[in-house]
Amino acid sequence: MRLDRFLKVSRLIKRRSLAKEACDYGVVKVNGSVAKASREVKPGDIVELDLAAWYKKVEVLEVPERAVGKAAASGLYRVIEERRKEPEL
Repeated sequence: MRLDRFLKVSRLIKRRSLAKEACDYGVVKVNGSVAKASREVKPGDIVELDLAAWYKKVEVLEVPERAVGKAAASGLYRVIEERRKEPEL
């Protein structure tokens, strides 16, 4: 499954267009490397999201064939690290 689609299906990012933009800006990494939206993800991959308000590092546990329900979405990944960023003044 494409990275941008996985981010949307897993509900890490709300919309696929936003997931693609995040990849284009270089704030999404897979296994330590900046990743394009078209990169294929597989179980065992480590995905890092370093957005303006928060940082999240997750391990991909499962890649579904199609969209899943809200309850099952959090089962697609395991959170390794998560933190909110303080706003800079």
